[in-house]
Amino acid sequence: VGGPRTPAPRGRYGWPTGGPTDVLEGFDPPAAVWSAGHRGVDLALVAGSPVLAAGDGTVIFAGVVAGRPVVSIDHADGIRTTYEPVEPSVAAGDAVRRGQAIGVLVAGHRSDGADALHWGARTGAKSYIDPLRLLRPAVIRLKPLSGR
Repeated sequence: VGGPRTPAPRGRYGWPTGGPTDVLEGFDPPAAVWSAGHRGVDLALVAGSPVLAAGDGTVIFAGVVAGRPVVSIDHADGIRTTYEPVEPSVAAGDAVRRGQAIGVLVAGHRSDGADALHWGARTGAKSYIDPLRLLRPAVIRLKPLSGR
């Protein structure tokens, strides 16, 4: 499946909600691939709102998984983003651009009744990453050595 993957340049990805929104539940990867965890983030969004492609890519899946409508997009940098529950307006094989509507949010993702988009990202079959890092890459800060 390919050669080296390069990190996403700053600005390649955007909010799938159209702009910054509240994170109702953050990324909480499992200790082991088979363990429970939260392999994405839940973003506040009103049911019926458009859901946008976070980056340019190709729709790899648009259908139902475990009773929920899901859209998955493969990006040139090797990242796959997923969006659920989203009633798709795209089909597998479609090329999409960052900010393009890919469907509308369906109610019912969270048990607390809040409307939310579950947004996930991964770099391999079981290598999930925090999708919020696509929006604001990690900042490395060097601290001065003491005594100098």
